[in-house]
Amino acid sequence: MTSFDIHLDDLGSSEVRALLREHLESIAPTAPPESRHALDLNGLRGPDITFWSAWDGPVLAGFGALKHLTESHAEVKSMRTATLHRRQGVASRILQHLIQEAIARGYSRLSLETGSMEFFAAARRLYEANGFQPCAPFGNYKPDPNSVFMTKEIGELAPNSSSRRARDEPRNA
Repeated sequence: MTSFDIHLDDLGSSEVRALLREHLESIAPTAPPESRHALDLNGLRGPDITFWSAWDGPVLAGFGALKHLTESHAEVKSMRTATLHRRQGVASRILQHLIQEAIARGYSRLSLETGSMEFFAAARRLYEANGFQPCAPFGNYKPDPNSVFMTKEIGELAPNSSSRRARDEPRNA
């Protein structure tokens, strides 16, 4: 398997912006606007978001983000694999990175929202394979037939909760 370099990202590169545009455009036809919860560039730059990109040498392979919800709960946001890197383990590596970061920050629960349509079937299988289970809407989400909500308890995986980063530490690169 290819080795990917995953690092904090400020969303400033043209490659990241292009992949984000592709991500948002690809999901636009899948649900009405009120059922689309992917974050745009400004949303991903929010103070409660930490964004990472994965690189295969000089080529962008994908990205993902964590959103701080509460001291014990975070959300997986905006995972995307570049077309040329699909089926090479990029999404799994990014998801594992996000889980490890959430554990290191002392969260005990990691949740996500994804689409209920066939378009999102591979994503749901990835999350299920990594221990995420269906759950009720969380945070500000409301019940929606176009959404699937999933969660994973990670508190028991954390070495100790004292590893949590300070709340006022910058979350973006």
